[in-house]
Amino acid sequence: MTTIQDIVLIYYEDQPFSFARVEEILPDAKKDWYHVKLLLLQIPLQTVSWILKNAYINGDEFTMGGKRMRIEPVRTPYEKKSQDDKPDEPPPGGKKPALGKKMDGPKVVSLSDRKQKK
Repeated sequence: MTTIQDIVLIYYEDQPFSFARVEEILPDAKKDWYHVKLLLLQIPLQTVSWILKNAYINGDEFTMGGKRMRIEPVRTPYEKKSQDDKPDEPPPGGKKPALGKKMDGPKVVSLSDRKQKK
């Protein structure tokens, strides 16, 4: 289900058109319709407001001006450890590990530390 702060990919006539962040979803006067405010992630940044049904917000195809449109939520891809492995699973409940707990995987390097070593 797409909700506020989600990143979505907008398709125009079955072609990827733009990424956007969902800024707000407010009910419309018509039952089961919503005002969806999107921040288009392109240059220059721009906001648009569309009136959509819940099904359209969650990926069903709709038309605007006779052109086919679709909004698809963007999910974070998880890297494979090797070619034979399955993709990493997200942490249970999507929570980050507690502070002080060691995580498996690549080491995070501060850019300021890299500059000092040169």
